[in-house]
Amino acid sequence: QVQLVESGGGLVQPGGSLRLSCSASGTDFSINFMGWYRQAPGNQRELVAGIRSGGATNYADSVKVRFIISRDNARNTVYLQMNSLKPEDTAVYYCKAGVSKNRVVYWYWGQGTQVTVSS
Repeated sequence: QVQLVESGGGLVQPGGSLRLSCSASGTDFSINFMGWYRQAPGNQRELVAGIRSGGATNYADSVKVRFIISRDNARNTVYLQMNSLKPEDTAVYYCKAGVSKNRVVYWYWGQGTQVTVSS
């Protein structure tokens, strides 16, 4: 069973930075996609940033330039560097991973980590 463990959330003032980490374990198969989603109260869960094993990335328009996603394939770990944080970035951030087994992709979620941007 694949497990995703997130860390790095917390309380930060507007304009500050945080770095989230998510490590995947429990699989020897290829993790093609790793990404971060977020969900604020009353809102749907939305993609923040994603990265494929080859390095291709995509970002939500609202975080482009401010956030940087990266991954360490050897450690099955994905990072999200969040800079110039705004109150509207406040949400629970979830890690998601797509594992390929026999041409089928299985999706897994982490438990979520709270990010609060407030003065």
